[in-house]
Amino acid sequence: MIKLILEIGYTNYIKQQILKFAKIKFMKTILLFSFGGPEIILIVLALLLLFGGKKIPELMRGLGKGISEFKKGKNEIENDSKE
Repeated sequence: MIKLILEIGYTNYIKQQILKFAKIKFMKTILLFSFGGPEIILIVLALLLLFGGKKIPELMRGLGKGISEFKKGKNEIENDSKE
């Protein structure tokens, strides 16, 4: 390790260690919020139990409209900032 520090310089070694630590933290965060097949199935079943089969299409439709409105607003802001 000391040989490595002497070869690449102390500041570069510190930078490498910080990047390595940040990468590990980022990967742990991604693993924390990743959902697999069983988790998704449980979420869908919970939604079915809470809202019922008739209400879910209405919820998804509203979610889709909300996402499209958000995208429209984002595009308008980007267009205004370009002008």
